Amino acid sequence: MLTQFKFAAIDIGSNAVRLLLASVFENSGRPTFKKMSLTRMPIRLGADTFSLKRISKERTDELVKAMTGFRHLIDAYQPIAFRACATSAMREAENRAQVCKRIRKASGIEVDIIDGALEAQLILENQSADQYLGYTAYLYVDVGGGSTEITLSSKGQVAVSGSFKIGTIRLLQGQVAKSDWDAMKIWLQTHCAAYKTLAAIGSGGNINMICRLAYCKKGIPLSKSQMIKVRRLLKKYSYEERITELNLRPDRADVIIPGADIYLKVVQWAGIKNIFVPVMGLADGVVRILYRDYKAQDAAAQTP
Repeated sequence: MLTQFKFAAIDIGSNAVRLLLASVFENSGRPTFKKMSLTRMPIRLGADTFSLKRISKERTDELVKAMTGFRHLIDAYQPIAFRACATSAMREAENRAQVCKRIRKASGIEVDIIDGALEAQLILENQSADQYLGYTAYLYVDVGGGSTEITLSSKGQVAVSGSFKIGTIRLLQGQVAKSDWDAMKIWLQTHCAAYKTLAAIGSGGNINMICRLAYCKKGIPLSKSQMIKVRRLLKKYSYEERITELNLRPDRADVIIPGADIYLKVVQWAGIKNIFVPVMGLADGVVRILYRDYKAQDAAAQTP
């Protein structure tokens, strides 16, 4: 008998805000996760935070309206549980408490501002490495507008995680110092050297788009050489042409080259040739945790 469980997750990122409505289908106890709807609003909170150290009234107004709209969609979907997580831009904004208060008052949604370690853990919850065999270790890489989260996993266990203030919006604004790059380089070279066969698993809108532009087939990794070719292609077009000719969204057209640069440096310093792109992100990890917590609570309730 097929059983359906509904969940919702909100990812308040530095470049956009996303609402994922998902279902988990159980057949003989085995769960299958299915995205039912993904709504994305291009509210670039990082453009404020990384230069002004706070979120402007104008962007706060946009965010509150988006979250109120998300709440209506959540109510219509009627999930068992939902959670809203905010990352780099919100956690670095000096007025984050006031912004969260406005969201709570307008929508009733409590925003959980998470640190880099938890952000990396939520990405890892997707367990994407289960799909890709033949490697001794996997490097999970999530590039956002404000930060890059990297987790090294081997034999199903986390070996080490790192969070770096290197993001696409920070790069556009000239907010990344040489010392930031050096710290990432040393971290990758130090922790990855011991593994003979290492593959990367990438998440985030930029790597998803790079994979599409490279015409990657499902389950086939994106190679470093393919990434370089896509970057060269993107560089040939102006910002406006990336929108009109390559059909990129305006808020993707300017950050995709910085995104490619970050991924290329990661694979270079880690000594990696291939990167898998399962098209999963933080919101997917949140859904998996909500499902796991629900099952644990249900099991506890049925225990005499």
